[in-house]
Amino acid sequence: MKNFCTLFNAKYLPRGILLYKSLQKNVKNFHLYIFAFDELTLNYFSNKNYKNITVISLSQFEDESLLKIKKTRTPTEYFWTCTGSTLIYLFKKFNLKDCIYVDSDLFFFSYPLNFFKKFKKYSCVITKHNYAKKYDQSKTNGIYCVQFLYFKNNLIGNKILEDWRKKCLRWCYNRIEKGKFGDQKYLDVWPKKFNQVYVSDHLGAGLAPWNLIDYNFFNKKKTLFIKNKFTKKKYELIFFHYHDLKYFNKYFFLGGYKISIIAYLKIYKDYKSLYLKEIKKLKKITIFKDFNFADNSGVGKMYIINLIKKIFYLKNLKFIK
Repeated sequence: MKNFCTLFNAKYLPRGILLYKSLQKNVKNFHLYIFAFDELTLNYFSNKNYKNITVISLSQFEDESLLKIKKTRTPTEYFWTCTGSTLIYLFKKFNLKDCIYVDSDLFFFSYPLNFFKKFKKYSCVITKHNYAKKYDQSKTNGIYCVQFLYFKNNLIGNKILEDWRKKCLRWCYNRIEKGKFGDQKYLDVWPKKFNQVYVSDHLGAGLAPWNLIDYNFFNKKKTLFIKNKFTKKKYELIFFHYHDLKYFNKYFFLGGYKISIIAYLKIYKDYKSLYLKEIKKLKKITIFKDFNFADNSGVGKMYIINLIKKIFYLKNLKFIK
């Protein structure tokens, strides 16, 4: 049994559903533990007959330490604060042998067994951001990305998790401060501080908008591969991290990263269609009839303004030509 866990609220529900469906398509014999961070998400999964899912409410999960600091964090900061705690909870509650934490905006394209077999030798597996030079934020945001974390329920695995949880309870904010950033910069020291930590060298595990410009794409027997433009090494695409993909009522904006037409067609086009289909389905459910899945935050408004500027510029550019 391959165990996965994730956490999200209703705003990220379409992403969470697509994550689940991508696992269902690519992974045999898996179970996904979902930590529902609001009642809408909890009610949705409680009333749906999804196979291989266990939904966990905040009332089941939150302990005194988490509740104590909850009001001092924004929703995003609280999500980050809770990541390590979710794995600790699962190991104690269900006595899982091991588990992989995945961000809800990941989507699996494949599940090569030779990649996951390596995990057996280690207590913890982490992935690098592998930033393209143009977008390198390693010094501020961290060398490693919390997007995908494998832990064994053993002495070393739990030691790392408990250390991470304590640090996040003490400080986990969406800002850069004294070598810290959210829950992520803490990972920088893990390979040196703890034994049996493996840093994945498979660049198909962790393709993201911040490194897309370093790769070309090709298909082989219906499997999507990436090829590094500099090393010429080829990797089967395992999962993509749809970071910074903003949804605004039937429209999407891909954020501040350069995306090629090929990358859009191979990575984003189908995902966006699937995303809209999930929203359409959700809107037919009474509890979501009036729910706004769009990003209406201050950041969202900024994205809309920038998008309008880009569209205006492109139209005028075409007009000039």
